[in-house]
Amino acid sequence: MILRLTDSPALEAARHIAATLRAAGHASCFAGGCVRDLLLDHAAKDFDVATSATPTEIIALFPRTQQVGAHFGVILVLHEVAGEDTTTEVATFRHDGAYLDGRRPDAVRFTTDPREDVQRRDFTINGMLLDPAQITDSPDTPQVDVSAVLDFVGGREDLAQKLVRTIGSPELRFTEDKLRMLRGVRFAARFGFSIDSGTLAAIQLLAPEIAQVSCERVRDELTRMLTEGHARRAFELLDLSGLLAQVLPEITRMHGVQQPREYHPEGDVFVHTMLLLAQLPPGASPTLAWGMLLHDVGKPATFQPPNPAKPGDRIRFNGHVEVGVRIAEEILRRLRFSSDETAQIIALVRHHMQFGDVKLMKQSTLKRFLRLPKFEEHLALHRADCLSAHADLSLYDYAKSAYETTEPDVVRPTLFVTGRDLIAAGYKPSPRFKQMLEAAEDAQLEGQIATTEEGLQLLANRFGPT
Repeated sequence: MILRLTDSPALEAARHIAATLRAAGHASCFAGGCVRDLLLDHAAKDFDVATSATPTEIIALFPRTQQVGAHFGVILVLHEVAGEDTTTEVATFRHDGAYLDGRRPDAVRFTTDPREDVQRRDFTINGMLLDPAQITDSPDTPQVDVSAVLDFVGGREDLAQKLVRTIGSPELRFTEDKLRMLRGVRFAARFGFSIDSGTLAAIQLLAPEIAQVSCERVRDELTRMLTEGHARRAFELLDLSGLLAQVLPEITRMHGVQQPREYHPEGDVFVHTMLLLAQLPPGASPTLAWGMLLHDVGKPATFQPPNPAKPGDRIRFNGHVEVGVRIAEEILRRLRFSSDETAQIIALVRHHMQFGDVKLMKQSTLKRFLRLPKFEEHLALHRADCLSAHADLSLYDYAKSAYETTEPDVVRPTLFVTGRDLIAAGYKPSPRFKQMLEAAEDAQLEGQIATTEEGLQLLANRFGPT
């Protein structure tokens, strides 16, 4: 069977590095995800090289290197392709010692045996090697016979069975690096695979230990799950594995929180949120993805059943937006999101119910709404929200049309009245300046004033003379 590779700077650089290592008498292989992706007929983004050369020997062979993990046998090699630098990770075959910190081995022993090296890796589908010397250049694209794949761990069989399984003892693999539990879930979701029963049982047993992983690493793994195109499957597996209750207990609390059927025939808040995640395409922005996940996070805490004393009353979530904002802020702070990402995600949570009034808004209110940063993400969240519930897109269509047909200088015009204008007119700076400026801007957005003089007269009539 012939495997075809997608030519790229990363592949060219990795082939050059592997050939240089071979010419110096060292074994060299492509390792890990790139081999998996090749067998799945997916284009690999990165090509990691594993070699019998020690870090010192690697550094001696290449003029430009970075020692990011020489103690663990990992060197970054820079190679120029088509005028631009490409960075390739080159790692020495090794055997790992104990993982005392639950992330990195306390010590490593270098080896020349690739069979020994793959035994330390996480999952069988990531534990295969490829001999790059067997790659040939055809007129169309590089190609290689599948026999060039070195599989000492049963990875090809697990790919055929669509199975995520650890190499060796799952308890040992997850004890070594707790993040592997999240990675296993992500791989299963990304490729549409199942998780091996023993591997899943180990995750369920060790799920509480994910707390030992840094918040940043957890955040990044969850963000990948949300943006790789299989977010619903990923979060359902997180829930099944017990990891969701550990990393995002606020989401598990959505289970069983019923909603009024006239607005949400799909079911409870968890079901509704999973339906939103199902609409996230590959490459979705992290802020939109997290906004979708968290938009209704305030509902469990604000659930109010129908009042039996009021015939026809329904389930209500009074104040769920305000509560949701506070909960989302705590989650984003805990996971150490940047201030810019936090601001956008919180804005998505804060404004997601505002679409309900979009046809009734004054022009000033509508224009302020339309000029929210990244308003297209607000539109995307609202559309997914509707399609995951009642499926009525009339408010979405109205807002989208207004957004696309209103010129930017109409929603954010040059202001007729500024603080300087107020001071020049004789007003003394005071806390009421904010109210006055907002009133003047409202009047301008409503088309009630067309000059600075008209704005100042309006303010004099409303707030009194200077």
